Amino acid sequence: MIEKRQFYINGTWVNPAVDNDHAVINPSNEEPCAVISLGGEADTDAAVAAARAAFPGWMNTPPQERIALIEKLLEVYQSRSEDMAQAISLEMGAPIDMSRQQQVGAGLGHIKSLIRAGKAYQFDMPLGDHAPGDRILHEPVGVCALITPWNWPMNQITLKVIAALIAGCTMVLKPSEESPLSALLFAEMVDAAGFPAGVFNLLNGDGAGVGSQLSAHPGVDMISFTGSSRAGKLISKSAANSLKRVSLELGGKGANLIFADADEKAVKRGVLRCMNNTGQSCNAPTRMLVQREIYDSAVESAAEVAAKISVGPAGIEGNHIGPVVNAVQFEKIQRLIQVGIDEGARLIAGGTGRPDGLNRGYYVRPTVFADVRNDMTIAAEEIFGPVLSIIPFDSEEEGISIANDTPYGLTNYVQTSDPARANRVARALRSGMVEMNGLSRGAGAPFGGMKQSGNGREGGTWGIEDFIEVKSVSGWAEGV
Repeated sequence: MIEKRQFYINGTWVNPAVDNDHAVINPSNEEPCAVISLGGEADTDAAVAAARAAFPGWMNTPPQERIALIEKLLEVYQSRSEDMAQAISLEMGAPIDMSRQQQVGAGLGHIKSLIRAGKAYQFDMPLGDHAPGDRILHEPVGVCALITPWNWPMNQITLKVIAALIAGCTMVLKPSEESPLSALLFAEMVDAAGFPAGVFNLLNGDGAGVGSQLSAHPGVDMISFTGSSRAGKLISKSAANSLKRVSLELGGKGANLIFADADEKAVKRGVLRCMNNTGQSCNAPTRMLVQREIYDSAVESAAEVAAKISVGPAGIEGNHIGPVVNAVQFEKIQRLIQVGIDEGARLIAGGTGRPDGLNRGYYVRPTVFADVRNDMTIAAEEIFGPVLSIIPFDSEEEGISIANDTPYGLTNYVQTSDPARANRVARALRSGMVEMNGLSRGAGAPFGGMKQSGNGREGGTWGIEDFIEVKSVSGWAEGV
């Protein structure tokens, strides 16, 4: 049993003010694999106080020196990548090969991309030739509470922490209590890189406890939260009392529009993209919208692809999907699969219950429904599991209408060989991101959504700017 009860506050590992043990469950076998402590109000106050005390010094540290420390952190991250892969696989069930390549790789890519963006970022600049005495200063927003989810631990931690560090902010990180081991390892890396005490603090806790305390804390200037839309609304309400800045990356119900002229791999690509990370991605293309001319063949292909997806324990090497993260998620997914059946969708792959041969662990059968209507529960709710809904459409206009008919607006997908149509549809889709014809967005592209999918952007220059205040100064003397 791994024991990790301490928090990282003010540059040192400290015991909780009051003991409050929390078991971390291995979703592959439903057994406890670690024990951590959940913080209380005294711990929250201590972490915020450390960040506030460190803020003036870190804010006034030249950006190139801040970035140099992040480059040291990058070296440490790379040297401990296998430790990180094992931690993520154990705590949230990502298969070990996927954990090494995608989970750890996402964090590595974001650190590199943000370093590149930080080196090019203009922290102060002239307003313009028309106002030679005016200067625009980009300064850190202050003390930030960073609240991250369990599904892509290093993806979200690095997007927030690295951008905030570059901007000159100090911070308190509260990772998910479902996936704390990777965050604790990251804190060890920060410590090894030699950041000043109090710049980065880590406090474990749950949403109702530490999460709520940080959201309402008068010493916190900004909340950056990734999680459910329901939790995002509660955080926004709590933060409103002190007029904190709130940046939210929330849920999604991505539409994947497959037109009749799409390439032959479009359907397979869409199914695999939906099932990746066991469907536990807010930007997963969980609604496959297929043009009527190719609908029957697409349904057949989707069923075949899903049937070939293997499911197994996270610790085993190979190209399979693992369990979902916990019992609550497992039961929710099972309930929604049954709702899909009860509401009349046609089950063409998977279904309720565990896959054959797996009677312990939170394993879900890769499930595909055809003949889904957009008003069905499985098309409206974010299931957060390996469940795909296929919906037919006739015209381009109808496809766009169905895609946009959702309270979410995170990522949509377009598959067509007509470049003009691709551009047209991308402009018409109400989402923060659109990926077309299997092409991923480039490193440093902004990540974020519209509507109930959130209001901020992470990654690259946009990620840094999320943590920046803009100061306008007149009478600026050059060369002083």
